[in-house]
Amino acid sequence: MKKIILTLSLLVSSFGLFAQTEAELKKELGEKKAAVAKFQKEADAIKAKIDALPGWKKGAFGTIGGSISGFDNWFLQAAPNNSSGNVGISVNAFANLNREKDFWRNALNINLGWVKLDDKDDPNDSENYNVATDVFNITSLYGYKLSEKLAVSTLGEYRTALLEGQFNNPGYLDIGVGITWTPIQNLVVVVHPLNYNFVFSDSDVNFESSLGAKVVADYTRKIGAISFKSNLSAFLSYEDSDYSNWQWTNGFAYTLWKKIGVGFDVGLRQNKQEAFNAGSGRTPANAATFSLGDTDNKLQSFWLLGLSYAF
Repeated sequence: MKKIILTLSLLVSSFGLFAQTEAELKKELGEKKAAVAKFQKEADAIKAKIDALPGWKKGAFGTIGGSISGFDNWFLQAAPNNSSGNVGISVNAFANLNREKDFWRNALNINLGWVKLDDKDDPNDSENYNVATDVFNITSLYGYKLSEKLAVSTLGEYRTALLEGQFNNPGYLDIGVGITWTPIQNLVVVVHPLNYNFVFSDSDVNFESSLGAKVVADYTRKIGAISFKSNLSAFLSYEDSDYSNWQWTNGFAYTLWKKIGVGFDVGLRQNKQEAFNAGSGRTPANAATFSLGDTDNKLQSFWLLGLSYAF
């Protein structure tokens, strides 16, 4: 009986010791996490000071996504025998010069995607990869500082597609002057009330250039293992609201090992002239009288999820 009581006492004591040790470890872990958060905050503050120093700052990150699949006698789908695949690539890069009296900011965004569906039972279908996403955007902003946060600026922005003969068809070139505001680190807001939107295209495609206002908001930052960039670019035509357009692109990358991680890109845009030339809203009944004003200006979008690489 004494042995049983002694054994139970030892078990209770061991449990209490384990519980006490676990509580102490959790407390120590919490203290370490708090210390890490404090040091990370200090490191971010130092990084912000470095970014604010005069000179060039350059960086880039990208995402590669893809998948392949194959089916044989999978009768639940319309094409029971097929192979399919998709590939996507995105690149976000910047090169910024900051000096005491002026700055020069340059940015590049490329997003390309291909998709293929090979129906093995259809000898006439295409086995090639078809273009699914095609985005090319480059901007250059120069500003002369009036104060720490305000500058007189001029902006050049060019947007087009690259594949399947669509380069510069259409192509958009914005050139304008106005004010640039940098309210916080890494955020740049451009307001150019005097801007001309040049639109280039083949003669058989109907696009119009016009005078208007340009508004751009760009936020690019890296926090620890996370890199992200958000860019909103809008043109507001003074001649006809149907000539206005906007585009919003976002890129995120989280580094898991060395420079490799997970990336996610998403983009939205609206452009009524593009929708008109694509026939959005056109039917056989209204084809003869179909106009730009009749166009269904649907929201355009793309997204890409895959592996990322920080250059």
